[in-house]
Amino acid sequence: MTAISVSPKPSTPVTCDGDACRLSGNWNVQALAHRKEVVTRQRALTKAKGSTAWDLSQIEQMDAVGAQLIWEAWQRKLPSQLTASQDQLDLFEVLSANPIANPPPIPRLDWLDWIRDIGQTIFVAVDNGRELLTLLGGLLLNAWGMLLRPKHGPWREISAQVFRTGTQAVAITALVGFLIGIVLSYLSAQQLNAFGAGQYVIKLLGVSIVKELGPVLAAIIVAGRSGSAITAQIGVMRVTQELDAMEVMGISHGQRLIMPRVIALAITMPLLIMWTDTMALLGGILAAQYELGLSIVWSLQRLPDAIGISNFWIGNVKGVTFGIWIALVACHFGLRIEPNTESLGRGTTTSVVTSITGVILIDAVYAIIINELDL
Repeated sequence: MTAISVSPKPSTPVTCDGDACRLSGNWNVQALAHRKEVVTRQRALTKAKGSTAWDLSQIEQMDAVGAQLIWEAWQRKLPSQLTASQDQLDLFEVLSANPIANPPPIPRLDWLDWIRDIGQTIFVAVDNGRELLTLLGGLLLNAWGMLLRPKHGPWREISAQVFRTGTQAVAITALVGFLIGIVLSYLSAQQLNAFGAGQYVIKLLGVSIVKELGPVLAAIIVAGRSGSAITAQIGVMRVTQELDAMEVMGISHGQRLIMPRVIALAITMPLLIMWTDTMALLGGILAAQYELGLSIVWSLQRLPDAIGISNFWIGNVKGVTFGIWIALVACHFGLRIEPNTESLGRGTTTSVVTSITGVILIDAVYAIIINELDL
């Protein structure tokens, strides 16, 4: 690798005497690479702005960077009296013919800006909420129409979405669930064993995984995987003008795009949650055998009493709700994407963040309701 040599730092590159100012030394990238050298020379040139005579004959080397620094100090015009070589004059002529645009002014910070930001955030949230409600209303109407005329329903689209959002997500949910079960069992076993209550680890695993951890974990994985894919797919259809073509042909977006994805996720989410719960419990039982010496047969016999039928149905109800929420949010932000790639990336990111945040909020609401009902 070739090292870039830095010229020795000159002592006084700018010398002014009355109305005359003389520049010396090197005015190139190497000389200006010294720490604070650019700022120092800018200040010296600023103080010499009133000079009418400039002498550049003592400059040893000057490139476009150094010439630009001097050119800005001259306010982009040659002084009335200038002593310079022909090469230096040619360089300033090039800078005059190709001016560099001034950077945009830095916006002034106002102590009330945070109020405007909060108001803007609330406005965007209300607008998105209104459109989501409109989307939900259209979905209910389309679902009612499909019940009245089931032969005309988008069954092929629903089947395809079940495969994409369910079957193709089995591997990742199994892996994550299994590892989370091992971690939860290992940490819980350490604490329970300290009090001589290691056998209760199965009860803890059954309740925490089936009732809370499994549904939320599966929903977060599906939101990051399937939700982002749905948003990107619909967004690409906007970029390629396929959505406009569907409107021209009279094909309903709600019936052919939104409803199949919502129904598919409402079907696959409970199944994925049960699959994630199973793998998490398996990992937890194996970790309990290794850490506490609990028999696998004994743990499996205790699981039905540890889980309970109510916790099983609570997890499934959460799964249906999470699936509908993720599909609606993904379709909503997909339809809002503008026909450009920047909007596609921003919309996909917003969709995933909103879906995961909503899943956690919905789970908190369910926790409050379950606690009030004493389930």
